Amino acid sequence: MKAIAVRRDEATLHALVDRVLCHDVRDASGKIVGAKGTKLDRRAADALLASPWDEVHVLDVEPGDLHEEAAGQRAATAAVGDGVQVKGYTGGQWTLVASRRGLLSVRRPALADVNTLAGISVFTLFDGQPVEPGEVVAKAKVTPLVIGEETIRQVEQIARGAQGLVSVAGFRAEVVGVVARETLDSRQRARFEGALAQKIDWFDGRLLPIRYTGGSARAVADEIVALADLGATVLIVAGASALDPLDPVFGALALLGARMERHGVPAHPGSLLWLAFWAGRAVVGMPTCGMFSQATTFDLVLPRLLAGASLSNRDVAEMGHGGLLSRDMAYRFPPYRPSAARGELE
Repeated sequence: MKAIAVRRDEATLHALVDRVLCHDVRDASGKIVGAKGTKLDRRAADALLASPWDEVHVLDVEPGDLHEEAAGQRAATAAVGDGVQVKGYTGGQWTLVASRRGLLSVRRPALADVNTLAGISVFTLFDGQPVEPGEVVAKAKVTPLVIGEETIRQVEQIARGAQGLVSVAGFRAEVVGVVARETLDSRQRARFEGALAQKIDWFDGRLLPIRYTGGSARAVADEIVALADLGATVLIVAGASALDPLDPVFGALALLGARMERHGVPAHPGSLLWLAFWAGRAVVGMPTCGMFSQATTFDLVLPRLLAGASLSNRDVAEMGHGGLLSRDMAYRFPPYRPSAARGELE
């Protein structure tokens, strides 16, 4: 690539055709007759020669160089992982969108490696966000008007090694079973059941009838087993006293031989959520605020479980970054209602 200043008194078709404009060129009325980034063909060059100007700056595209649009398309295509597609080009940027509802995954180290290359910009939503089909998840562009093809080859190699820079894991149609303490009154039960049903429905999951149980560890354990027998692949336990080691729920987990993965989450609201595993199933201890509040740690954990993502003690510990779940963090929650803020229910 070579930059050339073309003086008006020296301008010829040969000096302009197949070169790339570095800036807009306007006619006497101020109308753009040559847009920045245009690769000039004969017609565009004629239009420039018919317009008043003193000097234009162009780039000579040499062998091994690519125009920004073609180069950006290749970078965008390389960035695409499973569940993402390139939608189109506008304003110098290629847009990548989710092709399905699911959980966005960003290969952050690979993304950083790509963006360290001169002239390359790939920018995304935050990793771990639930997204809808057609939602913009990333954009890719080449900053200079012309770039060496070797740089694009490096982008493609890095992205290929990461299986794409962005992907969307679709939510699984899981069967969800819930055990709640029978101390909830009828009004609380109706509110709890309505909120949970709306959430599970958004994930295209199936919510089994909620089972309410008494105060013994054996009773809780029996209900958990009964839900598993009915096909529940994810289990939720609500209403336990999370700070009481002798709560019957924890006794039930001991009777079943469940493994407690994490007790408490470094985030608020919902810091008392816990996560256990039993018989190949996740068992989520819903914090009390999660039963009625619309946006808590439960709404961060559930999408990951239903997308098949790993959820270890370390994964939960990392939720401390961004764990102040204020209204400003609404983008982290599922859009349960299309016309409402993320995380809001009816």
